[in-house]
Amino acid sequence: MIAATTKSIANVIKERTSVKAGYIDKEVNEDLVLSLLDNAVWAPTHGEREPWRYIFVAGERKEAFIEAVLQCHPLNNHENVRNKFVNVPAFLVVVMNEDPRQKVWEEDFAATASMLQNLQLLAWDQDLGMVWKTPNHIYDPKFRGAIGVERGEKIVGVLNIGYFDREIVAKKVRKRTNPAEKMTAF
Repeated sequence: MIAATTKSIANVIKERTSVKAGYIDKEVNEDLVLSLLDNAVWAPTHGEREPWRYIFVAGERKEAFIEAVLQCHPLNNHENVRNKFVNVPAFLVVVMNEDPRQKVWEEDFAATASMLQNLQLLAWDQDLGMVWKTPNHIYDPKFRGAIGVERGEKIVGVLNIGYFDREIVAKKVRKRTNPAEKMTAF
């Protein structure tokens, strides 16, 4: 029983890929995202701090979100930027508390990254694609203010979320270096 579960987990880990394009016109339900998060939060988190929170954007709120992004870009680039966002069904902004203590900050970032990986794997298993983005506008005070990110918080990333055309994604070639090539013994 355990071997079958491990194989299933290993397959999902190897199959999952970032979905940057090829989204289909199908709504991403907030309840589904919450359900996925309910399991994703079981990532390791030092001191059980759970340093994360989320801002979900879909449907009628998408246009206001895109406008918040556009205010961080020159006017002559708005069409190009808009085109990167308009066909994405939903976004999830992942925010973490920024502790001033370096060790705690790093632990919290690692925990948040682990939770995000869990989320992406769980979503993939539900045929929901994601890509974790860290665009420059996440550091811009105009964007941060527009979406309600407070001082003392870090936007860890913006997830583009949507159902996708599997044929487009299947054409991606992914490679990984054999870990033996990167391991040394002490």
